[in-house]
Amino acid sequence: MRTILSLILAAGLLIASPAGAVELDPGLQPYKAISGVSGNLKSVGSDTLNNLLTLWSEGFRSAYPGIKISIEGKGSSTAPPALIEATAQFGPMSREMKANEIDAFEKKFGYKPSVARVAVDALAVFVNKDNPIKCLTLKQLDGMFSKTLKGGGKEIRTWGDLGLTGEWADKPISLYGRNSASGTYGYFKELALFKGDYKDSVKEQPGSSAVVQGVASDKYAIGYSGVGYKTADVRIVPLSVKEGKCYDADAENAYSGDYPLARFLYIYFNKKPNQSLDPLMGEFIKYMYSRPGQQVVIKDGFFPVSKALADEDMKKVGIE
Repeated sequence: MRTILSLILAAGLLIASPAGAVELDPGLQPYKAISGVSGNLKSVGSDTLNNLLTLWSEGFRSAYPGIKISIEGKGSSTAPPALIEATAQFGPMSREMKANEIDAFEKKFGYKPSVARVAVDALAVFVNKDNPIKCLTLKQLDGMFSKTLKGGGKEIRTWGDLGLTGEWADKPISLYGRNSASGTYGYFKELALFKGDYKDSVKEQPGSSAVVQGVASDKYAIGYSGVGYKTADVRIVPLSVKEGKCYDADAENAYSGDYPLARFLYIYFNKKPNQSLDPLMGEFIKYMYSRPGQQVVIKDGFFPVSKALADEDMKKVGIE
């Protein structure tokens, strides 16, 4: 995980302020609308990015009122087919494309898809607001959610198995998660389940907010979702790779790599080599990486990227 997060540090991302507020890179610039941009955009992919794309679309359309933008979020695995079949220009994903997905795209077009790393997320583990659990390790998450226990721990069935006492001691843990189309499902499976298999008792939800709603209404529940979906009825549990200090799912710990479930959020798209990107697509990407675009990232509960990282990704596809 540090390998991925080291890219963020290398790109000069700011750390959260001492007060805990997330700060934008001062180098990020306001967005300047240009003439001659028109048409329609469609995005198909990750549910985690649904709210973010909606907010970006609203801001972008304030600069170009005539543009229509459609957003469909049914899971990261729906993004590659939509790009291959040309039913969408953008394929948001909460994980990197898998090798077989890239191969299928390349087989169709003769080149690989392009990608923009548009935000940083801390995949959060939620419990009900009344739950007193203080800290969890990845091995303990594996013990709760997995039937294969590849993390080397033992099966955890009740809150008492995690050391909770009183009314909690004998209460079975109610598990909430995403469905298999979700990149969040795959990412949690890879890191928290050590690539093992989920228990059959996990209540699979169609969207990120549904996981949080389930945990909010079920006192003895636990679930995982993007940090931006937190509500007042749930609490985020600090995590650690192994027993010891646990880290909150905040910007500082995501950027440093101390929080073990930090990740980039991606937008994949089709750009032909040696050809300019469609102006509408290019301007939307520029907006996402602009100062107002990254301010929206903070508004939606995620963490912004730096100007250096934004410039790096735009340069790769010829956006200036």
